[in-house]
Amino acid sequence: MKDIYFTITGMNYYYGSDFLKKGMKVKLVKEPDNEYDKEAIRVELKGLGKIGYVANSPHTVIGESKSAGRMYDLMKKKAKAKIVIVTSKGALCELKSDI
Repeated sequence: MKDIYFTITGMNYYYGSDFLKKGMKVKLVKEPDNEYDKEAIRVELKGLGKIGYVANSPHTVIGESKSAGRMYDLMKKKAKAKIVIVTSKGALCELKSDI
């Protein structure tokens, strides 16, 4: 699989991002029934649950990372990812594998 990077956004609605560190593993779960975004991908951290979503707007995506809409068909229902860097705008992550 080619390297695929994405941004976690919306973390301030849950636990914030102060605790996130480079190398932490997260789980991605598609939410096709999400009433706001049919391509929503939820981001979960073991022990906490939902910590945010894969960014799906040019205003929330960091750099050239992929939006949820561009990633949606590249993954199955669930996938694993790893945090690469945490910034004030969001966390940049690398997609690792499907579950």
